[in-house]
Amino acid sequence: DVAIQDTSDMLCSCRLPSSAGTCPVAPDPTPAPTPAPQTPSPSPAPGPSPGIEGKIEVQGRQVLVDGVPVHLKGVAWNPINKGGSHPSGLDFTGNVERDADIMASAGINAVRSYETINDTAVLDALWARGIWVLNSVYCNAGFATSSVIGKVNAVKYHPAILMWTIGNEWNYNGLYKGLSFWESVSMLEEAAAFIKQHDTVHPVACIYGGLGGLQDAAARLVDVDVWGINEYHGKSFGDMFDVYAGLTSKPLLLGEYGADAWDARSNSENLQAQAEATRNLTEEIVEHSSVTGGVCVGGFVFEFADEWWKDSDGNVSEHDTGGVAPGGGPYPDKVFNEEWWGLVDIERNERPALEALRLVGVPAAA
Repeated sequence: DVAIQDTSDMLCSCRLPSSAGTCPVAPDPTPAPTPAPQTPSPSPAPGPSPGIEGKIEVQGRQVLVDGVPVHLKGVAWNPINKGGSHPSGLDFTGNVERDADIMASAGINAVRSYETINDTAVLDALWARGIWVLNSVYCNAGFATSSVIGKVNAVKYHPAILMWTIGNEWNYNGLYKGLSFWESVSMLEEAAAFIKQHDTVHPVACIYGGLGGLQDAAARLVDVDVWGINEYHGKSFGDMFDVYAGLTSKPLLLGEYGADAWDARSNSENLQAQAEATRNLTEEIVEHSSVTGGVCVGGFVFEFADEWWKDSDGNVSEHDTGGVAPGGGPYPDKVFNEEWWGLVDIERNERPALEALRLVGVPAAA
């Protein structure tokens, strides 16, 4: 796997399952006696076939795979076990089999990560269950924008990869380094360009917070194919879809939406409120699906499982109830209780919100 200078191509070596694993040596100018045949080295049983399955393209407001528009019924997936924190405690490998089974049972067909999934065994497990991956490759300005190159090249041929994502509501956090809006735009512009130089197959999605200033960002970030919006305003998106349609012609993706399971008003769980918000919001996403003429290619419920590290005043080994109330926020209390967002708890016990998501189907093209 060697880069071809001055191109976006790689010179790769390929091996069929039954091959010896090496290429034949070119003959000398004067032919030598033919050596005795060698027995090929044994090859392991093949896993899921490598290589991109299906042509992926963006047309208008739609994302097409082999010409068929797709709708993403997704979840944000950041599996951190008790006692761990982000990102050191991420355990994709240890959680993927159990988590992917639960996801598939609920009709979930995509996950969005916050760190790069570069383990092909994890991607294999997701793909075996029909789950696409929107793989994060650049969120933090503490890393060079060129760092996306290795991340993209490592797994760009895996069929589970649907898109790359850059940023995560970066207009709020300055790429986690407090950069200004336009400083962040410049970094994301570079990252997107590097991705496009090394992968012409997969779309690039940029994850933004709300809609304020989106038109300015979209005008500059021309290599972004899909805009992901993180949105939390009760149990309805209101006129968000119509407002978005007037800001950019690119497809909309809900990068995060949903509600947590802790109600700060009563200082107790409110599982039914979480389920109600999950179902209502997901149904609105379906109603505005680009599959049936809308602007939206789907969305990602935040999140699949609870994370116990997120309350900065708490203990990573305990389920803390701290939260913040910036004004607008999730249903019903408008408080972000950071450790209670899972459709399942940290032990993978299902909450009613998972069943609510399960009950909302994916729209089919006419």
